[in-house]
Amino acid sequence: MFRIEAEVDRDRQDLLRTRLRETNAAASPVLAALRGTPAERETPLHVWALDDAGDLAGGLVGHTWAAWLHVTYLWVDARHRGTGLGSRLLTEAEHLAATGRACTASRVETWDFQAPGFYRAHGYEIVGTVPDYPPGTTEHTLTKPLP
Repeated sequence: MFRIEAEVDRDRQDLLRTRLRETNAAASPVLAALRGTPAERETPLHVWALDDAGDLAGGLVGHTWAAWLHVTYLWVDARHRGTGLGSRLLTEAEHLAATGRACTASRVETWDFQAPGFYRAHGYEIVGTVPDYPPGTTEHTLTKPLP
């Protein structure tokens, strides 16, 4: 007999995450080898572009984990689009991940109306597509090997 509950519970969430990680490590030698190493934790990687007034012109927010760079957000203010700033931000993040954190690949999710062409122009390949997420939109997952 089970009682099913639907509520936000941070303690149960933490317990569930711990148990899932233990289960995953038991099933995967790769994940087991990460346990207790610095590569086990996600490490934030942020790159910012400020204009002459010190205002945010663009930025990239991501993290590294298990030799991968994960680009979470990449944004450039409309006034600075088309100047190459987005490319500079992405290139810098990839460089920092590859040289400073030994990352060998990068990944990003983007919607069809955002930037799949931008990422493909920078060597990323679409490896997954989720149609109608959200309805009327397609989400793409792209990856790229890092030098």
